Amino acid sequence: MSQTAVVHPQRRPSFSPGDAIFAGAVRIAGILVLVILSAIIISLFVGGLPAFRAFGAGFLTDTDWDPVKQIFGAAVPIYGTLITAVLAIVLAVPLAFGTAFYLTELAPNWFRRPIGTAVELLAAVPSIIYGMWGFFVIVPIMGNYVQPFFIDTLGDIPVIGALFQGPPFGTGILTSALILAIMILPFIAATMRDVFLTVPPVFKEAAYGVGCTTWEVMRSIVLPYTRVSVVGGIMLGLGRALGETMAVTFVIGNTNRISTSLFGPGNTIASIVALEFPESPAGSLKLSSLLALGFLLFVISFIVLAISRLLLRTKVKS
Repeated sequence: MSQTAVVHPQRRPSFSPGDAIFAGAVRIAGILVLVILSAIIISLFVGGLPAFRAFGAGFLTDTDWDPVKQIFGAAVPIYGTLITAVLAIVLAVPLAFGTAFYLTELAPNWFRRPIGTAVELLAAVPSIIYGMWGFFVIVPIMGNYVQPFFIDTLGDIPVIGALFQGPPFGTGILTSALILAIMILPFIAATMRDVFLTVPPVFKEAAYGVGCTTWEVMRSIVLPYTRVSVVGGIMLGLGRALGETMAVTFVIGNTNRISTSLFGPGNTIASIVALEFPESPAGSLKLSSLLALGFLLFVISFIVLAISRLLLRTKVKS
């Protein structure tokens, strides 16, 4: 009677040089990200320190930007950055949600791929192309048709009429927000589409089985299941809108004043830095003020990210 030999698999040693090398490489990569981020923050803060010392807290509230008199204030670009980004989110999120909703729930299968590819291609268009297209196409449309219509119909209404007054130049806060909305639309829409597809089909089938409509399934099943990722996609778009430079520079008007009208010109932190950085001598107070603006833009982005994380934690606990 022959005995069958039992072959025991060789156990891998608990310590492998390859594992150690890989662990060290990924550890270095993680630390390197923190080092680069810290270096950017420190360099911006140190570069902007002379401006903070010269103007103090008034740098945040002063609306003057006069290189001749060496007076610099950040209030106008901060206001322009925030208002254009918020308006862009208000315009882009409904369109992105509608696009993702149509692609995942309503569109026929043969139509989903080309539309999805077209949305993703929008994200690959350089920002300067958006700026040129906005200046030569959107600005004339806004100046000849959109702005005159709102000025004539809403300009005389108390309270909200102030938002729709002024000469219809075509450029301004609303035009730049529209361009930004188009730019961030593919990021938000693609994120929403991808996370909507992760919902287990059995959840939606159960909802349809008890008589829910398509919208009720989206509202009660899909959105609660994917809310964390949806908010993350919106924050991704908001971050892109806060830091956009060339597209906004083409269409915002580049005037250092705060206007109550959405049609009025303005500035953002990114646009004023792009325009005036090449003309700022090394070691000058103007260059320091621009670096201080860059540091403030980073602080604003960090605050927005912190708020989004807080909202996500609140929603998850609820």
